[in-house]
Amino acid sequence: LSVLAYIVIYIVVTGLSLPGATILTLAGGFLYKVFFTVIYVNIAATTGAMLAFLFARYIAGQWIQQSYGDKLAKFNEEVDRNGAYYLLTLRFIPIFPFFLINTFAGLTNVPLRTFLWTTSLGIFPGSLVYAYAGRQLCRIKAMQDIFTGQVLLAFLLLAAFAVLPVIVNRIKKTKQKN
Repeated sequence: LSVLAYIVIYIVVTGLSLPGATILTLAGGFLYKVFFTVIYVNIAATTGAMLAFLFARYIAGQWIQQSYGDKLAKFNEEVDRNGAYYLLTLRFIPIFPFFLINTFAGLTNVPLRTFLWTTSLGIFPGSLVYAYAGRQLCRIKAMQDIFTGQVLLAFLLLAAFAVLPVIVNRIKKTKQKN
């Protein structure tokens, strides 16, 4: 699979909010080196996210802001002040599917520039974990290869990334009790 085809497919999947970005990142890690996969994924995912963001903004976002702007005034002020923080947090901690973040952000008044840099930076850790895991898959030739240090590390990183939202929720609940 050529790099250009991989990037275009990734952009389409992300831009149309189709499931499969995680599988594509694993496949990229399998097909290409981790470093290059992270770059390809970052370019493609950020571009696709931007397309979904712009679609939401110009199809529904303007109408929502015009129709409910007075009711959304406080919300919009909060987004103006802390939108970058919220977007980065949502990207770093994969509690919500990215397609929801892309769409929701497009419905707000978050500047496109803020959306782009927070998306690009925020998807980096997950892309690295999944690309690394995908790269380790090409090392598995027999059952005993699953138990090598690098393959086990890849699975451990995937598991840690998967339970991160649970840990964050528990920390939040503990802080709320105190």
